[in-house]
Amino acid sequence: MNILKSEAYTLIKPTENSVGKFVENFKIKYSEFIGAQIIIDFSEKINIEIKDLMLFLNISTTHKENGTSFVIICDGIKIDDVPDEISIVPTLTEAIDILEMDAIERDLGF
Repeated sequence: MNILKSEAYTLIKPTENSVGKFVENFKIKYSEFIGAQIIIDFSEKINIEIKDLMLFLNISTTHKENGTSFVIICDGIKIDDVPDEISIVPTLTEAIDILEMDAIERDLGF
C-alpha cells in the first residue's frame, strides 16, 4: 500500500492484488492511522464489488466513533446499496469534501 500523509488527511492507495489482502495489511497497520482522517483510494482498482467494500464496515464504524472520518474512493458502485456507515465517493475531490463536511458536523455536535 502507498501512504501519503498531509496535514488534513492520510491517503492510502492499495498496491495489493486483492481487496481482501489489502484489508489484512490495512488492519495490521491500522494503529498508525488512529486519529487521522483516512481516504482509501480504489479509483485505479478495477472490479470492486459491494462485498469487498463491506470488509471495511467495522473499521469505518470504529474510526467514525473515534471522531475521525473514513472515506473510500470507488467509482461504479451504487451508493444506495452500501450501508450509511461506509462513505463512498467517486473522486478525491468529493472525498475531501466529505472530510470537510464531517468536520463541520463534529464542530456542531452532530
